[in-house]
Order: sequence, then structure tokens, then C-alpha cells
Amino acid sequence: MPDPALLLLAFFLPLFPFSIGFNALYARLSHPGLRLGLLLLWPVLGIGLYRSLNPDIPAWVMPWAIATALLYAFRLVAMREVGRWTGFLATSIWACLWPAAVYAGDHLILYALGFGVPLAILALLVAGLEQRFGAAYTDLYGGLALTVPRLSGVLVVAILAATATPLFPGFFVMIDILVGSDPRVAIALVALWGLWSWAGARLIQGLIVGHVPERAVEDISLIDAWLAAFAFLALVVAGILLLGSV
Repeated sequence: MPDPALLLLAFFLPLFPFSIGFNALYARLSHPGLRLGLLLLWPVLGIGLYRSLNPDIPAWVMPWAIATALLYAFRLVAMREVGRWTGFLATSIWACLWPAAVYAGDHLILYALGFGVPLAILALLVAGLEQRFGAAYTDLYGGLALTVPRLSGVLVVAILAATATPLFPGFFVMIDILVGSDPRVAIALVALWGLWSWAGARLIQGLIVGHVPERAVEDISLIDAWLAAFAFLALVVAGILLLGSV
């Protein structure tokens, strides 16, 4: 019988089907501040429980974690609702904290925050899309690069940061896990990383290009765009510093 501590951790460091709990809660939350807090605190709570309970991780947990991450990555590719897309990406990423705990476990909080901050920024941008268009779906409205160029630019960078594009913290986290992991786990993680990139490219294509909406919408302010640019610059610096510490 599985250790009850592992089953509790499977809820906060999501393993399917326990991952359904987080995604159901995330989907029910409509306030962007609550979603932001959930994306930042949920894995940190899981890591705190992991360090407090200090359970032995059986060998069968690793394929379970990889399968969970791949399952949600595959679902990302076909997902059109950007809010749920963000939640599914978070679930896929957090499942990777299991191999991180086994193969590179000294900086788990930094790993969670390195992925969590771009996800939190993306959640705020999703709220902006919903406020302007009533919903945040790909292919529902296109041509954002022409109608709201500042918002679309920030959105593209947030998606790239969330999917572990080079120089952002997630990239260095994945490299650190890959270097220390078993070859079979490393191969699976490379495939997973490719799925994240593919899903991110499809999301960008479905939002940024296409038919321009007929009604005018308000872009984000120049100040907000600069604040986002500084936030992304800080993430790049944090990623480089993380590289030096691992």
C-alpha cells in the first residue's frame, strides 16, 4: 500500500488523478489575484510538506510523475482556453519536481518559483484578455499584434518564459534536472520540453496572428509594458544567477 505521505504529496506536487484537485480549484477561481497566489504557493506548500515528511520515494513514482507531466503536456497542444492552458502547464511542470527532488533536490523552492513567476504573469495577462474580449480562447479573436501590440508582446514573452525558453529560469531548471537524471528520465524530459514548446507556439499562433477583430480594444499602458519588460529582465538575471548556484 502506498505511503499516505506520498498520497498527500501527490496532491500538492500533482500526480494524476490527484492533479484533478488543483485543476478543478484553479478553474473555479476567477479573480486573477487568487490564481496568481495559487500558482506561486501551491508547489511551495508541496515542497514544504516533502521536506517535513521526508518520505522514501519508491522507484515507481518516477514513471508516474513523468506520465503525469506528459499527459498534461499533450492536453496543452489541443487546449484553446488560455486560463486552463496555464493550469495544465503548471500541473505538467510541477510533476517534474519529483525527478528534481530525486536528482537535483537542493534548490526545489527556487525551481518552483522560477517556473511559477512566469505562470503568474501569464495568469494576469489572461485576466486582461478576458476583460477586453469577454473570454480568452485561441482562434476566437486573432491579430492581437495589430490591435493590442503591447499586450501581445508581453503575452508572447510570458508564454516563452513559462515554457522554459533559454535564459529564463525554467530553462536552467530543466538543464539541471537533465544533467543529474537517469538517461531514460532525461529522454522523457526532453520530449516533454518539446511538447511545451509546441503547445506554446500553437497558443501564440492562435492569439497573435489571424483575423483582426472589428471592434477596437484598449491596449495595456506604456507603463505596464515597461513594468513587464523589467519583470522579464529580472527573470533572465535570476535564471543566470540560478545557473551559477546549481
